[in-house]
Parts: sequence; structure tokens; C-alpha cells
Amino acid sequence: MILELQGISKRFGGLVALKDISLNLDEGQILGLIGPNGAGKTTLLNVISGSLRPDNGYIRYQGKEISKLSSDRRCQKGISRTFQISRPFSKMTVLENVMVAAIFGDRSQKQEPPRDRALSALRFVQFSIDENTLAENLNTVQLKRLDLARALASNPSLLLLDEIAAGLTPLELADLVGVIRHTRERGVTIIVVEHLMRMILRLCDKIVVLHYGEKIAEGTPEEICQDKRVADAYLGENYLL
Repeated sequence: MILELQGISKRFGGLVALKDISLNLDEGQILGLIGPNGAGKTTLLNVISGSLRPDNGYIRYQGKEISKLSSDRRCQKGISRTFQISRPFSKMTVLENVMVAAIFGDRSQKQEPPRDRALSALRFVQFSIDENTLAENLNTVQLKRLDLARALASNPSLLLLDEIAAGLTPLELADLVGVIRHTRERGVTIIVVEHLMRMILRLCDKIVVLHYGEKIAEGTPEEICQDKRVADAYLGENYLL
């Protein structure tokens, strides 16, 4: 087991964003995290990555408690992520942005040089334009690919993807699904937050459904599509098998 959450709760004043969330993730799995807007999905990723601290509960990663570690320490231990809204260094080039991640995430002295690792990450995510382009000149889809390349260049064991498919065409989506599958083949465990159910159903070994900060279902894609609670809260009757 690579990740264990037990009793995770998070409040913002009177708003309960997460309530007693527990889940386990085995090494090499792809977990889909779904639910309506405001369900707590991104908040849960923020708690796992360390940008938010839970009010209750604990997080174990690779068997060790990490609940009090900062986000940068978690990244250096192998937890990396993308964001709904990409946050590059806008005045730096694409290559420089990815090199920063490659340098920061180098947990051993045996890794290839940062520039080589950055170029390898850009090729892996099929980044299609000149790596010397300034990040401020990228469109939304290119920024998503840059975000993924940066996350992979930090050499993660656990990768958190937050709505990385937003705005993609069907062809771009198919390419992205292939990249994510190849990432898993490299030994990376993945959590995917996404509203595109055809992508979730194609990719994921297991799905967790959040609704108003609570976990209402967990299971295989087939089990989730048979769950009337999930249909009522999020998917609608069309997804019932």
C-alpha cells in the first residue's frame, strides 16, 4: 500500500469541506476521484499534497506518517501534482520550468542531468512546440502539458492529476489517456480528479465518489456505475448499468 488516509476532515470556518474520509491506495493503481462541483475533490488533493493540513485524521505514505510534512517535503519524497489552473514561471521558458522541477525532485545522486530529464519529460507528454518558448505565451492545452511534464520531471511515485483533461479535443484526450497509462507502466501510482466520465471509466482501477465532503461510494468502475446513490448525487440515470 502506497497511501492510506484515515478519518481525514477539513473545515473552513463553518464549512465542512471534508468529513471523515478514509481510503487506501495500492502501489500501481489508478484511482479516480469524482463528484459534483464543491464535493471536496481538490481539497482532498491539497491535503494529500500538503498545501492544506487536515483538522483530523492522518496520512501515511509508503508506510510513514506524513500528515505534518510541508508540501515541498512531500514532493521530495515522491508526491507530485498538477493543478486545475496551471502555475508556471511565466517569464521562464518551457524547458526552464521543467528543469526547476527536475532539480527540485532529484532525490538521489544517480539521476540523469536535469536538462536531459526535463527534455525527456517534455517528449513523454508529447509537448508539441519549441521548449524555448516562454510559458506566458502558451495556450491552455499547452499549459496543461507543461504542468504534467513538470510533475513527472520531479520523479514522483504518487502523481495527483487535477482536471488535467479540461478543454481537450477527443484526439487530445485519447493521447492524454495513453500518456497516463504509460506513466503507470513506469511504476507511478496515480489519483485522477476529473469530470469526464469516459476518461475515468477507461483509466481507473478504482473510483471514490465524494458528495458534500463525504465519501458516498468506493469501488470498481462497474460497481460505481451500478450504485444508485452515485447516480442520484452525480452521474444520473444514464450511467446505471
